[in-house]
Amino acid sequence: MTRMPLTTRRAALFGGGGLLLATLWPSASPRASTGMLVENATAPFAPNAYIRITPDNSITLILPNIEMGQGIYTSSVMLIAEELCVDLARIEIEAAPPGSAEITGGSMSIMTEWKPLREAGAAARTVLIQTAATRWGVPPASCTAASGVVTHTTSGRTFTFGELATDAAKLPLPKEPTLKAASDYSLIGKSQHRVDSAIKVHGTAVFGIDINIPDQKIGTVAASPVIGGTLRSLDRDAAMAVRGVVAVLVNEPRDAVCVVGDHYWAAHKGLQALRPVWNENDNAHVSTQTIYDQLHDGLKGPAIIPSPKGDADAVIAKSHATYSAVYQQPMLAHATMEPINCTAHVRPDGCDVWVGTQVADRAQETAADVTGLPKEKIAVHSQYIGGGFGRRLEHEYITQCVQFAKQTSYPLKIVWSREEDITRDRYRPAYVDEVTAGLDEKGHVTAMKHRIVGPAVVARWDPPELTKDGYDEDLSVATLITPYTYDAYRLEFARREAPGVITAWWRGVGGTRGLFVVENFIDELAVKAGVDPVTYRRELAKENARAVAVLDRVAKDSGWSDPVPKGRARGVALQFAFGSYMATVAEVEMPTPDTVIIHRVTAAVDCGQVVNPDQVISQIEGGLIFGFSAALYNEITLENGRVQENNFNTWRVMRMNEAPRRIDVHLIASTEDPGGIGEVGTAAAAPALANAMASAQGHRYRTLPLLSSRNQEKGTAR
Repeated sequence: MTRMPLTTRRAALFGGGGLLLATLWPSASPRASTGMLVENATAPFAPNAYIRITPDNSITLILPNIEMGQGIYTSSVMLIAEELCVDLARIEIEAAPPGSAEITGGSMSIMTEWKPLREAGAAARTVLIQTAATRWGVPPASCTAASGVVTHTTSGRTFTFGELATDAAKLPLPKEPTLKAASDYSLIGKSQHRVDSAIKVHGTAVFGIDINIPDQKIGTVAASPVIGGTLRSLDRDAAMAVRGVVAVLVNEPRDAVCVVGDHYWAAHKGLQALRPVWNENDNAHVSTQTIYDQLHDGLKGPAIIPSPKGDADAVIAKSHATYSAVYQQPMLAHATMEPINCTAHVRPDGCDVWVGTQVADRAQETAADVTGLPKEKIAVHSQYIGGGFGRRLEHEYITQCVQFAKQTSYPLKIVWSREEDITRDRYRPAYVDEVTAGLDEKGHVTAMKHRIVGPAVVARWDPPELTKDGYDEDLSVATLITPYTYDAYRLEFARREAPGVITAWWRGVGGTRGLFVVENFIDELAVKAGVDPVTYRRELAKENARAVAVLDRVAKDSGWSDPVPKGRARGVALQFAFGSYMATVAEVEMPTPDTVIIHRVTAAVDCGQVVNPDQVISQIEGGLIFGFSAALYNEITLENGRVQENNFNTWRVMRMNEAPRRIDVHLIASTEDPGGIGEVGTAAAAPALANAMASAQGHRYRTLPLLSSRNQEKGTAR
């Protein structure tokens, strides 16, 4: 594989900033600096699934999760390197092959790998020290490891890990290796530069879209604009007449076409000339209103009731007062910076796939299905991903690429246009929620009832994970699972699958959609009771010390009790999601009803043991901005079965001048096992912002996007 050359702009930046870059990032191993993930590393010392060490002291770590901007390669390397006692800059990274890699998503990487990765490093270190001690004829306790070297502390003699590798491979691994005490950490809990920062700034990091295989051709794709449509006709001659076009391909089941060229521009112009015409189906009659009508119809009638607590209906009926509100959330596109792409080379004896994917297993399985080859003949080469947000949990684009590549003798890279990427996305579902609370004389909650109407994404993505009664447990996040305690609670789920689109997970998953509803509603109850929103939440969460701690910290650091600057208002949100606690305060100004200035955002986070503090802060900052962008502007709409948004002129992304003027993130020290962090910022954005806007305008924002013309107060009290 060859890499694309540096662009002139990047080359100029590198030339002008070389001294700075050399200062920021320590010297890395030669292969690590190229930006390529190592593949098929072989070594005499391979003590477990994660570590490979060669006699030349090359250290490769095979990581089970994929890097897509969240910094997981750095944090995972830190966990292994901490216990293995090696320097981050000397490490090369290999993406785990299909069959061993876990799914990357749901903020689960550090939560699931916190102990296994440290144990892998500790076991390898123990064996390397034992090997050195045996050679010297000394007790292992008299030897130490640091920076990839074992030292006999009395004599000062040393061996590099590479010098010990061959003999170390002959020793059994300890079943329960001793892990470092937290007080001895040299990496964990201390901010580290990301291991991929330098190559990304240099422009040498290889993403899926950068793949350049010898003899490769590039194709771009058009699929039926209506889900389920099939090809009726095309102008093959017109496409082939475009200079540089080499082929026109149609997949089976004839729902997509691909024009192949010597370069992307030829393929793009050829696709324009192809002018495919499509047979449509009943989905051509679907509109946005069709979907919302179906969801609102689900507010009445049968529902699944998971894990009820007490008799909420009876308690509400006897309460001093009741309060209800209905919330509506739209479909959302992922709109990742790197559009969908995949490269495949299908041969009679095998198939190679180069792709950015969050689930390598599914890439391998679909390629095997399309080609008819056994899975062991399918090689998946995982690449850096330019944004996932759940989009790369899907694999239909890999299926499509292999379908087209199967018709060629050369490697074929398909790259979707931005328009194709947005209009043929798999969308975050639209939902409608109704929440009802029973209230006592002081306005405090006696019981809560919450109905969710919408799709069950897991029913399509992983049917066995759907409960026996048809419940998608992802919907429990931030609804059943909250920092709050109620005497009685009843969650209802009325499943309604959206017609005319395919729905999927989106950054924050159930936590994002659930938190907007619950935190909005809690805020409304506080206002109705005439109680400060922070105080109201503290009372509801009083049995949860970690939740109260982040709430108190954010109130202090945001100046919640201080007078609000003239023309401004504040809103708060409290959450427990992905194993982490966070409280967020947004301070806004609204010069007009459709203009929002976010002056300041303050967040207090308890995510358990922090691995890389800088990365946690970065993830919260990025997640908040991502979430604000979606909360204010974003909605996928349909007309005649066709998605209407198709590029960043119609799919609005928050501009730099619209971003919060200031974001302060405060990390609370904890010895608890780590929670997830990649999605908590996104989940917090909409409720904190909606509550601030409600305070500024004097009416509630129950519909997303917040600047939608449909937004108006519809709560009821009696």
